[in-house]
Amino acid sequence: MRVPVPEVIAPVDELGRVHFVGIGGAGLSGIARIMLGRGVVVSGSDGTDSPTLDALRTLGARVSLGHQSSHVADVDTLVVSTAIAEDNPEYREAVRQGLRILPRSAALASVMAGRRVVAVAGTHGKTTTTSLLTVALQAAGADPTYAIGGDLSATGVNAAVGASELFVAEADESDGAFLVYEPEAAIVTNVDADHLDQWGTPEAYAVAFDQFADRIDPAGFLVCCVDDPGAARLAQRQRDAGRRVITVSSSHDAGADVGPDALAGVTLWSPGDHFLADALAALAAGIELGRDPEALVRGIAGFTGTRRRMELKGEVRGVRVYDSYAHHPTEITGDLQSARLLAGEGRLLVAFQPHLVSRTRIFGAAMGQALSAADEVLVLDLYLAREEADPAVTSRLVADAVALPEGRVATCTLADAGAALVGRARPGDLVLTLGAGTVTQVGPEVLRLLDA
Repeated sequence: MRVPVPEVIAPVDELGRVHFVGIGGAGLSGIARIMLGRGVVVSGSDGTDSPTLDALRTLGARVSLGHQSSHVADVDTLVVSTAIAEDNPEYREAVRQGLRILPRSAALASVMAGRRVVAVAGTHGKTTTTSLLTVALQAAGADPTYAIGGDLSATGVNAAVGASELFVAEADESDGAFLVYEPEAAIVTNVDADHLDQWGTPEAYAVAFDQFADRIDPAGFLVCCVDDPGAARLAQRQRDAGRRVITVSSSHDAGADVGPDALAGVTLWSPGDHFLADALAALAAGIELGRDPEALVRGIAGFTGTRRRMELKGEVRGVRVYDSYAHHPTEITGDLQSARLLAGEGRLLVAFQPHLVSRTRIFGAAMGQALSAADEVLVLDLYLAREEADPAVTSRLVADAVALPEGRVATCTLADAGAALVGRARPGDLVLTLGAGTVTQVGPEVLRLLDA
């Protein structure tokens, strides 16, 4: 459900008691953490229990399982996840009472108010780059508030209130949320068409990034990674408009303001050009914010990753298992490049779960082509998320495009994926589970079966 953004977004100290419908999600849980850290009375509900809900309870939130109208009897503001349906009883009761109702984007803008915001946008790499910038600034003596779309491996949390006026935030383009913010500075990692169910065409998607960049404070700056043609074009348009733009690249040949030499001698937590580009963007932004370059580099060198972004789940009987959130052809290509380097002489076995009917309809063949860089591939059933099933759009669209010999690519269910991978794996292999849905459950199952 799409809740309209109010014309005037009240700052967090004017929201009163706040209730989150879908509080366990990556976006809403982070905002709830920040509000709790600011002394706001927070409650929330979700469909299933989770460690995230337990952590919010520990911080003082009143969290309920299931959705009931009585949960909003004593609140002033309702924050709603896009995953919530219009017939949700808490939403309907809030409408009946005339409560202030905010989408995720407006709630994040509310906690940003009065802070120096650095917003990190892009089709791919937002979470990693936001995480890197946060850790780098911390190492350089800043203590930013941060809101990230994934948990930092080092802290286990996706958001926290800092003591400084800096606020580092992941800015999501999927539903237009990034067009609500007015940052002092921004990073754009890439502009690679996605979420066309929202934007319609690649051209409209690119225009949205221009609109986002136009919202940056005129005295601020924009960091763009010119490894990506879309971001390179955005950088040029913004420079032509008089914006201060800093370009970064993982290549020595791109003529960027900040190149790979800036991190020469640093071993990152994971190999791969896309991760190097993310780290360079974080470094460039930190320098522009006036922080010591050497301290920023120390922070980047000590970065241990973000959960679900090439995350090592474990190793049993010589088989290493990684999990990553990649769900777009470009992301799959980048993560398979990293995984191949990590695998060394071992084979690379991939289990991929396509995410969204609309994305698979448009990019299914390209996903399969990207997966062809693995040694063996399992394509799981489609993860529907917020869309209805379409009989014409299945995982076969992906599997049929994988260019591997017969017997080295197959389709299977989520329930069967763990056993199927264990049946194929041998010592020295690397197993990688990919996708934005429930495929993250497969890695632990593989390790359990190997151990058994």
